[in-house]
Amino acid sequence: MTKQVKRVALEVLGWLLVLVGLAALVLPGPGLLCLFAGLVVLSQQYEWAERRLDPVERAALRAAYEGVSTAPRIAMSVAGGAALVALGVLWMVDPDAPGWWPLRDSWWLVGGFWTGFSLAVSGVISWALIVYSYRRFRVRGEKPPARRG
Repeated sequence: MTKQVKRVALEVLGWLLVLVGLAALVLPGPGLLCLFAGLVVLSQQYEWAERRLDPVERAALRAAYEGVSTAPRIAMSVAGGAALVALGVLWMVDPDAPGWWPLRDSWWLVGGFWTGFSLAVSGVISWALIVYSYRRFRVRGEKPPARRG
């Protein structure tokens, strides 16, 4: 692969991860993780991206620490992942719209199989991140980065 093709491919991948990360901050999914991954890729070519890595990494680690800081938070995080997986499975099965659904049937479970698949994958990723965070911050006893500001 030529140097220019590799550069363009990495840039497209980086921006795609940043966009997915930004969307996943408000939608179900690992937003900070995707945002951080996109910045890591873009930081190979852009100094501005490298400068933004540290704050995003700190925020992601802080959120991971807080997510496993108490038993109720762990339980809620695991339940949230289970809800995502369950919704994903529901979307993939694609049952008919129920009688109580107030909109047209075409608005029931919009997006089809791939929307459900992405929801289920997000739930599984969230479980993996909970296990990672639990092991890092509860088992090993690491401290999160201090807040700046």
